[in-house]
Amino acid sequence: MGVIKRKSAHPGRVEPGVRYHCDACNGDITFTVRIRCAHAACVEYDLCVPCFTSGAETGSHKCATHPYHVIEQNSYPIFTEDWGADEELLLLQGAEMYGLGSWADIADHIGGARDKDEVRDHYLNTYIYSSKFPLPEHSDPGNNAFANISREEFQSRKKRRIESRKEEAIKSTPSAPKKKPTASVPACHEIQGYMPGRLEFETEFDNEAEMAVKDLFFEPGDGINPNTSAVEPEVELKCTVMDIYNHKLTQRAQRKKVMFEHGLLEYRKNTGNDKKRTKDERDLLNKPKPFARIMNKKDYDDFSEGLLQEHTLRQAVTQLQEWRRMGIQTLEAGQKYEVEKVQRVFLRNKLMPLDRVSHRYSSKATPPVETPPINPLTAPKLPPTSLAQEDSTSPVSPTPVMNGVKRNGMNGVNGTAPLALSNENSTDLHLLSYAEQQLCASLRMKPKPYMCIKERLISEAIKHGGILKEKAAKDICRFQDVQKISKIHDFFTRSGWIGKA
Repeated sequence: MGVIKRKSAHPGRVEPGVRYHCDACNGDITFTVRIRCAHAACVEYDLCVPCFTSGAETGSHKCATHPYHVIEQNSYPIFTEDWGADEELLLLQGAEMYGLGSWADIADHIGGARDKDEVRDHYLNTYIYSSKFPLPEHSDPGNNAFANISREEFQSRKKRRIESRKEEAIKSTPSAPKKKPTASVPACHEIQGYMPGRLEFETEFDNEAEMAVKDLFFEPGDGINPNTSAVEPEVELKCTVMDIYNHKLTQRAQRKKVMFEHGLLEYRKNTGNDKKRTKDERDLLNKPKPFARIMNKKDYDDFSEGLLQEHTLRQAVTQLQEWRRMGIQTLEAGQKYEVEKVQRVFLRNKLMPLDRVSHRYSSKATPPVETPPINPLTAPKLPPTSLAQEDSTSPVSPTPVMNGVKRNGMNGVNGTAPLALSNENSTDLHLLSYAEQQLCASLRMKPKPYMCIKERLISEAIKHGGILKEKAAKDICRFQDVQKISKIHDFFTRSGWIGKA
């Protein structure tokens, strides 16, 4: 029997490819004429010419009665001048055995110092790109384009080519042996369950779809009733099941297409890009992912980039609005505010376990001066006043005379300079009227303590019919300077917020 042996099994051989051996003397008859038995009892039974002439018999072979074929060496060109008919036959056999694309295995099957790139290019140029596809260009039996090349000349060319390849291999620097690609198993890819060699997953979409069609069987000639010429119900049901299965395969292919097109299998690259984004950006990009099924990669990337730009603009607008509420007017001041804001939050979290500091920063126990201001919508209805006239004609408080020099009532208490108030250094300043701002500046008092005093005094005056004596006001606000309370009481009285006793 003719045995096909590979180079890997016999390292001593010079040339890879298919090898034929005589079944009687075990001699190599690959490159010579051989006799093959054509009887059904002998499968791939080959003999060399000397053994055949001597009548050698082994196994079930009978030289006297079994028919035979004489197989010559078809070493002459038929489609191209540098490829023989035997190599063309081995090329087609190797493509059938190993499959198109396994060019390294096909080249090893052909032998003759052919490499995978040479085999691939010859197959594409001769069979695929032929004008007579699927037949080669010179497939016509009457075509004698290469008849002028004799077998001896062709064999000498082949021998020179093999020897030159061997010399080049010897002269070339030894390199590390090429390893075959890793097996197409889920463990060989960064995505668990993906088999890169087969472009499939260990668990596919609708993985049980094949269970519905695994037992279907169509017999030749069945399906149409010979009497009515109508499709039988059983066959129609089978076709419906096949249509459902094909639809599931289409859905599976569409999902794979989205994964391959959008690079979802590049796990390490996608994870690295996600780490560079903030949590808000990651959450934002996770929401539009279903749209990737109806968009190509470029459109989806532009769409995602637009969402990130919109998110950045919204954050910038929100930050600018916050700076405006805080009275910040320059970008430098805004950056300083953000730095100090982060420092305050860090300090508060760091000191929170301490009882005193937690009591200090707690919103439940705050000193009276830190009480939130009165909501204008819930403030008591007070009679209208003539603040505009007082701002332009009358002073806020009686003009004191000190050391013979008449001073303006808006000067600081006890002759000190008034406090410079602004939106940057005084929160809630915008809640006070112009006259109240001038009063706070002269008393060197922040808006929040002033609003707390105002709330206490007006609430107490409402309890007594809108009348509150100066002494009672001083008793209520014992924690403040009596001169400041006296000026505030006088201001409330002249403004009409508190009636005179």
